[in-house]
Amino acid sequence: MRSPVSWRVAAPLSVLLVLLGGCSAPDDGPATAPSGSAGPVTLTNCGTPVTITKPPARAVTMNQSATEIMLALGLQDRMIGTAYLDDEVLPDYAAAYAKVPVLAKEYPSKESLLEAEPDFVYASFTSAFGDEGVGDRGEWQKLGVGTYLSPAGCPKETRPAKLTMNDVFGEIREIATIFGVPDRAEKLVADQQARIAQARAGAKNAKVLWWDGGSDAPSVGACCGGPGMIMAEAGVTNAFADLDGSWANSSWETVADRNPDLIVLIDASWDPASAKKTFLAKNATLKDLPAVKNQRYVVIPFSSTSAGVRNMLAVEALAKAAS
Repeated sequence: MRSPVSWRVAAPLSVLLVLLGGCSAPDDGPATAPSGSAGPVTLTNCGTPVTITKPPARAVTMNQSATEIMLALGLQDRMIGTAYLDDEVLPDYAAAYAKVPVLAKEYPSKESLLEAEPDFVYASFTSAFGDEGVGDRGEWQKLGVGTYLSPAGCPKETRPAKLTMNDVFGEIREIATIFGVPDRAEKLVADQQARIAQARAGAKNAKVLWWDGGSDAPSVGACCGGPGMIMAEAGVTNAFADLDGSWANSSWETVADRNPDLIVLIDASWDPASAKKTFLAKNATLKDLPAVKNQRYVVIPFSSTSAGVRNMLAVEALAKAAS
């Protein structure tokens, strides 16, 4: 194991956090900062009080959504590292992404992240701050390093009960506030809202099966996470909206009984949409369903299901298929 290096960039913030230790952030609500100032910013994120005294200059992102939100806000010059992509970065952000060092294919070790000397660490999934990731958020904050976790990736007790695009837009706005660029967030959110509204206006209602994975028992998009949010924004009916959680296991007999008009096939390197199509065409329970016979499929990348700027693209693809 490498020895931790000396801490230079974040030390002043560490001192300030100790001095602010007796203060607490509100239980919920947006990030706040004094009018006309870029900081300090105080907020409660996934139940964790966060105070950022000045806009970060050495941020590290982990997971696709966090990285692309930063790039969409034009913050690549504040990023000193990134890690753990599921797909290629969107073409619009590829040039900016190419300028940011990749610290690890998956999560970096805590030691390697220490060596990068970040002043802010931003992730999409709670696993990023777990034992297999870079360690507990509280430990990083003791070192003077600000942290942020996507609200959609919060532990269950602090996660939104039913994810909406307002939660996604809230995350974009909080990150922009932390970095002192709130106007960029408003422009990005307005553009996404307009495109979603246009897509939904052209869609016809359709009953949709969102098939994430699994062949023995399908994992389907349920009521309350990313899949349910995308289906609601596209103006279609979720065939499994009665199931709790973000995803839930069902059965192929239930899928046949509900007879969806459209089938979303999640495409991932470990479970490609092409394999799903082959399975459906050969399955005795499913092959005669109209949606299968007529190949009424919508292929959506796995990375578009996590809360972030790609959700809008998934809404557009689903709404177009339903039009």
